[in-house]
Amino acid sequence: MVTVIATPAICETAPKDVSFAEGAVEASLTGVPGDPANGVKVMTTNALGNCVACHQIGALPDVEFPGTIAPPLDGAGDRWSEAELRGIVANAKMTFEGTFMPAFYKVDGFVRPGDGFTGKAGTEPLAPILNAQQIEDVVAFLVTLKE
Repeated sequence: MVTVIATPAICETAPKDVSFAEGAVEASLTGVPGDPANGVKVMTTNALGNCVACHQIGALPDVEFPGTIAPPLDGAGDRWSEAELRGIVANAKMTFEGTFMPAFYKVDGFVRPGDGFTGKAGTEPLAPILNAQQIEDVVAFLVTLKE
């Protein structure tokens, strides 16, 4: 007798299919819980989210040269719900009109530099800055930031 173990497929929500309600995104983008430790990696890695370039985070005292141009993230888990944090990380402009925070999970509607600096708009599709699981990982860390 052969036993087969079925594992559910990860059901990732595409950037164009994310449903915002007053800036919040209720449903997980992956259906898989985020990993707070990986969220820290995403937030502190230049080639990923690099949140610390703009934000200070008291829970990460070893970050060199934290940014001061955006609000500190201390207490984020008290100020916003998980759904609100997911919406802010995915596309902060849905919550804070006019913010300079990048939309980390968006693939269209950009004002873009020229293709190869030619002055002509690029035609290739853009990938989101972070993938769906990285968004969930960042949110998993942010909800731990309590006052």
